[in-house]
Amino acid sequence: MALFPKFSKKRDGVNVIMEQKLLQNTSNLILNAQTCTGCGICAEACPEEAISVGLVGAVRRGAVDYAEPVNIDEAKCSYCGVCVIMCPFNALTLKIDGEERLPIVEKEGFPQYDLTTKIDDEKCIRCTVCEEVCPRDAIDRQVPVFEGTDAEGKSRQAAITATTKFTVDDEKCTLCGICGALCPAIDVNHKPFTAESGKVEGEVVWDEAQCDACKICVEACPEEAITVEREVTGKKIDGSVSIMDENCCTCRWCAINCPTEAITVEKIFEGEIEFNAEKCPAGCSTCVEVCPANAIYLPSPVKASEMKGQLEDKIAVNKDFCIYCGACVQACPGEDIIVLKRSGVKITGKETDLFNRIKEKLFTRRTSMVKEGVAPGEVEVKVLEKA
Repeated sequence: MALFPKFSKKRDGVNVIMEQKLLQNTSNLILNAQTCTGCGICAEACPEEAISVGLVGAVRRGAVDYAEPVNIDEAKCSYCGVCVIMCPFNALTLKIDGEERLPIVEKEGFPQYDLTTKIDDEKCIRCTVCEEVCPRDAIDRQVPVFEGTDAEGKSRQAAITATTKFTVDDEKCTLCGICGALCPAIDVNHKPFTAESGKVEGEVVWDEAQCDACKICVEACPEEAITVEREVTGKKIDGSVSIMDENCCTCRWCAINCPTEAITVEKIFEGEIEFNAEKCPAGCSTCVEVCPANAIYLPSPVKASEMKGQLEDKIAVNKDFCIYCGACVQACPGEDIIVLKRSGVKITGKETDLFNRIKEKLFTRRTSMVKEGVAPGEVEVKVLEKA
């Protein structure tokens, strides 16, 4: 009986860890089951056919908790790293003796996705839109917290760079105290009242750090003794906003919605996707729930008077956001409901023979249950793991 190689598979939290132990080194392929969308690209790319698509819809919807979106045969796997490179969601990691490595790149060369994700710092106004619309938590917004969202945050006056000039006309001011009673930035300090002077004396003290130039003091002053002038020299708040490539799926939600057009993101895949919604099973919205790009949606109800003989759509996709990953196709329980055809992929590096074979698979037209073969009219039935 051969002592090596030895294989094992175990689950550690959200990770499924496949291990190949040889005499001199140990390789671990780690699948983050939470990050994995079940798109099946790794299964198409695996040179050893060691990866199969699991019960994607059931797993992503939480209907089963004993399976992962994809299953990796730890004994068939060659631990080459192709699946790690081809996963568009960075759900896979390969470690050799504890160090992240990609043997397929080191030994034979293999292209990688050419990610175009950037934020123009000059245009970016540090707003919250990109962070809020991103479906993959890929935006790193490092901006100070202000009192508008956190009681312990910095004062709102600190958000911009400005100089405020506060002037009190001593000849008009009666030290009535109204301005100080209204605004925390102003103190009207009265000297002790004595019969010797027989009048109100003191001073108006102003704190620029607390003043937001609202001019309430100016409007309220009964003697028109106060003047407030503010010069803004920088409206952009401090901080930075960047895209974390490891989380970005290139859906372009951020780029499309950025109010200053500061973000550039290009999709990894080009293609076409169509929904035959009339074939959707009643009550099913699995594709909506599994879509990692938040591109599929249930259309809002339309008044019967506005339908004009048309059937109301059950399901729809916003193609601006679709990344053609195929997760919806893998999860769909019906045949010919979703039709996906990829036509391009952005890569950097030389296209090897292995990559071209993978690309041919990825570019194959597919539906929910079958994909077309190379020969005209030839199809292949999708194989799923059993529950």
